[in-house]
Amino acid sequence: MAALGEDLLGIVNKLQDLVFNTIGNDSLDLPQIVVVGSQSSGKSSVLENIVGRDFLPRGSGIVTRRPLILQLINVPSEEEDAPEAHTAASVATQPEWAEFHHIPNRRFTEFQDVKREIENETARIAGNNKGINRSPINLKIYSPHVLSLTLVDLPGLTKVPIGDQPTDIEKQTRNLISEYIAKPNSIILAVSPANVDIVNSEALKLARHVDPLGRRTIGVLTKIDLMDHGTNAMDILSGRVYPLKLGFIGVVNRSQQDIQGNKSLSEALKSEADFFKHHPAYRNMANRCGTQFLAKSLNTTLMAHIRERLPDIKARLNTLMGQTQQELASYGDMHFSGKEHKGALILQLMTRFASSFIASIDGTSTEISTKELCGGARIYYIFNSVFGNSLETIDPTTNLSALDIRTAIRNSTGPRPSLFVPELAFDLLVKPQIKLLEVPSQRCVELVYEELIKICHTCGSTELTRFPRLQTKLIEVVSDLLRERLGPASQYVESLISIQRAYINTNHPNFLGAATAMSNVVSNKQERERRKLIQEEKERKEQRRRKELEATNGGETPEEGEDAVPEKLENLPHRKQLQKTSRSMSPAIRENGTSAMVSSMNGLRGGSPPRFNGQAPGGPRDSFLNYFFGKDGGLPGGTGFPQAASPAQMTGNPNLGRHVSQSAEPSITQSIRRQEERPVQRTPAQQAREDDYELGRAQRDYNYDSPFGNNSEPALTDREAMETELIRALISSYFNIVRESIADQVPKAVMHLLVNYSKDAVQNRLVSELYREDLFGELLYEDDAVKNEREKCEKLLRTYKEAAKIVGEVGM
Repeated sequence: MAALGEDLLGIVNKLQDLVFNTIGNDSLDLPQIVVVGSQSSGKSSVLENIVGRDFLPRGSGIVTRRPLILQLINVPSEEEDAPEAHTAASVATQPEWAEFHHIPNRRFTEFQDVKREIENETARIAGNNKGINRSPINLKIYSPHVLSLTLVDLPGLTKVPIGDQPTDIEKQTRNLISEYIAKPNSIILAVSPANVDIVNSEALKLARHVDPLGRRTIGVLTKIDLMDHGTNAMDILSGRVYPLKLGFIGVVNRSQQDIQGNKSLSEALKSEADFFKHHPAYRNMANRCGTQFLAKSLNTTLMAHIRERLPDIKARLNTLMGQTQQELASYGDMHFSGKEHKGALILQLMTRFASSFIASIDGTSTEISTKELCGGARIYYIFNSVFGNSLETIDPTTNLSALDIRTAIRNSTGPRPSLFVPELAFDLLVKPQIKLLEVPSQRCVELVYEELIKICHTCGSTELTRFPRLQTKLIEVVSDLLRERLGPASQYVESLISIQRAYINTNHPNFLGAATAMSNVVSNKQERERRKLIQEEKERKEQRRRKELEATNGGETPEEGEDAVPEKLENLPHRKQLQKTSRSMSPAIRENGTSAMVSSMNGLRGGSPPRFNGQAPGGPRDSFLNYFFGKDGGLPGGTGFPQAASPAQMTGNPNLGRHVSQSAEPSITQSIRRQEERPVQRTPAQQAREDDYELGRAQRDYNYDSPFGNNSEPALTDREAMETELIRALISSYFNIVRESIADQVPKAVMHLLVNYSKDAVQNRLVSELYREDLFGELLYEDDAVKNEREKCEKLLRTYKEAAKIVGEVGM
């Protein structure tokens, strides 16, 4: 078993040399013993006792300023009767030497030279300002009396910076120590002075932080001989104060006086053994104290630890080899880069680039991100969310005021008066609204183009990064292809909008239609008027209730005249309405009178019974609607006019109703005028002033419940308001039809003319543009950085393979 243990430690030393010679860091996390302790706790003295030589620098303040990786290698003695290893006799008689990693092939037989070289190498890297450095010093000591060990001496913990030390020297030291002891393959050798309370030990505090169960921590108590008289460290050594799985070991080092008196280490080891044998408290456990027992314990523990961690080292080596092999493959095969293979290599890289471009669009790429949308998913997002939402946010009539619609209606009729809403006005107004769909449609094309450019820049493999010029050319060719297809796609999308504007198909099955739209408008108007009447009725009842309440409390009794006021106010709007309507009528209608207009618009025939239970037909606006859409009905409530019979009713001739008699008009008109003019006789000037006054009141009292109520625009007549609302409804209906069509056709056009075309043509375009023998040399220019990375990767892979070979020599 001892031979197997020596072989294991030899293997670890070989691995450590191999790693530091090639990689420069401990990527394998090899088993080693890390020495931790506060400044002046006796760390260096413990190491010197284990080695049996005085080789470490000493002085005031922090002396160990770089990690020292100390490999103790036991070499067989040339003498047959050589004394036992690591005893006072062996230390005094056996030859030994040291070697530094940074000075290969040089042996140091004088350990004073070793001390000076450590000081010089520390100053060379860490400087002379007492600061620390992470770069380690590798030192091997070959001796027949040492036990094979791998120790790491770290800077001592300090609290207060002195001299020109950095202000954060404590933080730097703690971070450096934590970096070494945090590795699970490290054994922690926590050195604590016995003349200081163990609860204040900085070494044990750091060790507990990374090894809370104490499974890989060995405690070392120094300066036991300096404890106060009457006290001892038995409780600590027996594990009753601070339990550790590997226990505590007490040692006695040379004092400063012994060092200054040049007391040899062989004498120190003998004095240590005598101290534990004759001390009344420690003599019963003297065989478990001292430097010799510490060295054997460390050797045994390290061997067991290596044996335990060796399978993990093998697994770690296999993982590192796999990762390195994969990284090296990404840089390309150098055996395939000869002159005769350049054409095949370029064709292979172009094919991979084109396949990656297509796979990114189709969503079949192996490098799909899980953090954000990419590739074809972003194109779908543009179609569904960005483009769809931008179309939905367009209000088809938001930029059309009532004045704009009224102006379009009037302009479309020219000098002729309109009997009903002209279709030309609808065409004039709906085409500019359809044009609003062009901006988001073109933006959709641009967004898809930009996304394809992004996909193009993210395509390729790590092998392609070897040739930056080839990668640049591939991206440039694909970008030119996409730029060529952007024009036809944009033009086709523009033509889609123009096609929709070229012919307004009012026969579309989803179109609302004039009759349905007018029915909705009338229903909405009647509903608004009904709500208004209900509100007015509530207000009158509330007013009447307040007056009755006042009368009950001793106020005046409301007179009948006050109740009659609302009735008069109700009749006033009809007169204003009649005046406004008469102004919008043609001169012929105004001359012939209201009765002729009513009879002609409603198309009354001879012998037809009067409508609305004997009441006269509705006002001019309802008569116009009834005539245009063939519907019955009039204004709700009374008209304020006496019932008048049509000429057909008076004569009994059924054909008379088709052509209104001119002789019948004056009598009806005069009768209406007599009824209006009978109460008061006015002069023409007074009548004109009164008409102007009532017209101003009508404009001020305009119904703001209507959607067209706006002080910034001229007041609309009832007919104009009805026509405006009708046009708005028709425009919204037709615009929604066109919007659905554009939302469906634009993504299809973009996919066909831009996306799918580019996918199908990218391979052919790359081959035709770049597969030329005169370009091979330029395109296959390799970046120097990639060359260096590949060489580094090859070196690393050889190191791991050799390490695996070394580990494989041990049969498990």
